[in-house]
Parts: sequence; C-alpha cells; structure tokens
Amino acid sequence: MKGSQRSMLAAAICAVALSSCGRGGGGAAGKNQGPPPLAVDVAQAQRRDLATYVSLDGQIAPLQQSTLSTPQSGNVVAVYVTQGERVHRGELLAKLDDTALRAQLAQQQALVAQSAAQLGGATLQAPVTSAQASNTIVTAQQQLASARNARQTAQAAYDSALSTYNADKQLFAQGYVAQTSFDQARASYVQALQTLNTARETERQAVVALRAAQSQGTNALPIQQQTIAQNRGALDAARAQVRLLQTEIAQTSIVAPFDGVVTQRLLDPGAFASSNQPVVQVSQVDDVYVNVNVPDEDLGFVHPGTPVTFTTSSASGRRFAAKVLAVNATPTQGTLSYRAQIRVPNPGNVLRGGMLVSVDVRKEFRPNAIVVPRTAVFQTENGANVFTVTPLPAPPGAAKGGAQQGPPVRVMQAKIVPVRLGLQTDTLSEVLSAQIQPGTTVITTRPDALQDKSLVAIGPSPGAGGGNAQ
Repeated sequence: MKGSQRSMLAAAICAVALSSCGRGGGGAAGKNQGPPPLAVDVAQAQRRDLATYVSLDGQIAPLQQSTLSTPQSGNVVAVYVTQGERVHRGELLAKLDDTALRAQLAQQQALVAQSAAQLGGATLQAPVTSAQASNTIVTAQQQLASARNARQTAQAAYDSALSTYNADKQLFAQGYVAQTSFDQARASYVQALQTLNTARETERQAVVALRAAQSQGTNALPIQQQTIAQNRGALDAARAQVRLLQTEIAQTSIVAPFDGVVTQRLLDPGAFASSNQPVVQVSQVDDVYVNVNVPDEDLGFVHPGTPVTFTTSSASGRRFAAKVLAVNATPTQGTLSYRAQIRVPNPGNVLRGGMLVSVDVRKEFRPNAIVVPRTAVFQTENGANVFTVTPLPAPPGAAKGGAQQGPPVRVMQAKIVPVRLGLQTDTLSEVLSAQIQPGTTVITTRPDALQDKSLVAIGPSPGAGGGNAQ
C-alpha cells in the first residue's frame, strides 16, 4: 500500500475511533472501548500455475565461425570486403599474387604437350616394330630353307662322288682304271666333301639366325610396350603437376565457406601473407548458439528438448525462448560444469557473439496451485500460518444510510489459519488448506500487535490478481 493511502487509512481509522468514543459518551461505556483497529495490507489468494527456476550463465556464439587463411604465401593484392559486411557462400573475399604460379603452370602445360607427343609416337611405332620383327623371322626361315636345300644337294653330290671314288679306287688297284681317271674321281670327291661342309655350316648359321630373329620378334613388342608405358607415366606425372599448380593457384583466392558476416579483416592489400596466416574471419549469425554452463547440481533439470528462456543486458526488455539442443557428456576441463547448447534464430542480428546472457530453466512446477504472497505466510512453533479476515457483526442500533467521511474503510477481524506449504518462489507460496480458496483475503503485513481476532482496518477490497498477489 502506498504512503498516501496509508495516511488516508490512518486518518480514517482515527475518525472511526473518535466516532465510536463520541457515541459512547464520557461514562463507563466510553471507558470500555478497545484499542483502535490495526491498519494492514491484504491480498487475495489465487489459483494459478506456479514454477521455480534455476538461473544459469551463458554466452552467445556464432552458429559457425571461420578464420580464413590459405596454405600459399604471397603478397595480398586485394581484399574485397570490410568488417560487418554480409557475404555469401563462394564469394571471393581476398586474393594473393599468383604470377609465379601461373608461369610454372604454363611451363608444365608445355611438358604435358611434349609427353603426349612422345606417347603418341611410341604408340604408332608399336605396329611397325611388330611387322618388322615378323619380316625378319620370315626372311630367316626362307634362308634356312634355302640352306637346307643346298646342304641336301651337296650331300647327294658328295654321296655320288664318294661312290665313284671308291669304285675307281678299287678298279685302279686292279689296273682297270687309268691314273688320270682315278685322280679325277678323287678330286671330285674332295670337292664334293668341301661343298657339303660349306652347306652344313650355312645351314647351321641359318638356324642360329632364325632363332635370333624369333627371339628378337618375341621381345620386340614387350620392349615397345614398355616404352609406351614409360611415356604414358611421364604424361600422367606432367598432368598431375598441372593439376597441383591449378590447385595452388585456386588457393590464392580466399572465398566465403558459408553465408555470414565479416567479423574481422586482418590484412590489407600490399601486406605479405605467410602460409596459413589469418586474413579474414566470417561468422554465421542468422542462427546463433547459446553456450550455457550447467553446474553438476543442476544437471538433472537440463536435457535435450528442455524449454528455456534467456535475457541479456544488451537487449534489455526482451526475453528469448528456445529449447536445449544438446548437453555435453563430460564437464568443462577444470570445472564441474557441463556445457549445454541452445540454438536460436537471430532475426535482425540482435544477438551478437560474446554477449553474456542469463538463462532460466524451469526447476519445479505446480499447475493450478492456490497461491498467496509469500509475505502473508509466517511461522510459529506449530508450523506455517496465514491471517485471513472475517467481517464483524453489525453493532446494535447502528445508524444506516449516514454520510461517511473520508475513504471507505472496512473494519474486520483477523483470523489465524494453519496451512501446509507447497512450492515457493521469491514472491509467492503455494498453500494447502480447506479454508484458503481462490478469492480468500489474506493479510500481507503483520503489525507486532496483530493477533488472532484482532480488529484490522483495510482499504478498498483488492481485486483478484492485484499487485500484492504477484
């Protein structure tokens, strides 16, 4: 009750007391008047849902955040974005100098062309080599056949000459053949023997030549195939080097990995960027995470899917609602707190990375509880109690219809009611008693003189759901 209302109520109580004294006169009846009513504040019991909450500390973090760099090193030739600028996935953000790499790429592409030409030539040569090997074998076979025919002819001539020589030798010994004829037969025999030996050597050489041709023909194709394989390997290596250089050139361009906002620009054009040196940072903040530290004793109230609300001083007056996405299975290193993660949409980028938030998680809940202001409950040696008020019976001969001065004041009688307490919050208490129902008026302030059946004076009856009942 405000101070002005209390002053008006006190004045009204004095008026009531003086009026009572005036009606009683100065006799004994006047002397028997009791103490004036006690001024009290009241509220009405309500039926409502009641809950208690645990408050946890948390911090906003981007849904994704990447500090972008490149494995290449070189001078930064351009940075196309500024801090706070929105970017889209695949958008070019910064560029390093790639002149040297492009020169190497041109050189390697020339090597690719050269290797491709060598491979083509070796491939075209393979049928020619095979045909040449086949011709060599055929020629050797023909030469061997000719040598065999010559040897057979020489063998026949030798056999004939040997027969003639042997016959003439016998007849010469008997005196039937002249010396001249015998010498001629012997000369023919010797000549035939020499011709046969020559034919035999020629045949042997032809056999050796055929075997060599056959061996060379068998190995010629694998050798050519090996040459083709070597050329193909050289071409593949050159092409791989081209792809490597193309990749290195692509790595001199830094692009956005996702839609987001540029949150840091770390280098400017002209600066030298060493390998893996950060250049730009991009954060995705259309949705954000709330990372919440959950102490071990409160872990039982936080599970995936648990509804929560949170506030931040950076967005005063707003309360955000979300659900717990996940809870870590192990505590944060060096603490007994577990990290819970909440994902929440962030329209307008109201929530920014690093903001501190206070997260409220419902701990206990009582639906349709009968509640009174916590200040209405007091403890005695017998347990919890509240004061209710009951109307006084009208005094005999009370005037009716008289004009009343000042604010309307009701004088009632206080009644102590034992209750059982249920769920309690900072301002409300659940009470269990058949005498306390929704709408029951309870006293929320207790003067030291207030006792059971004390007279109390209250102002206009507060409505259900008034400020004192919250």
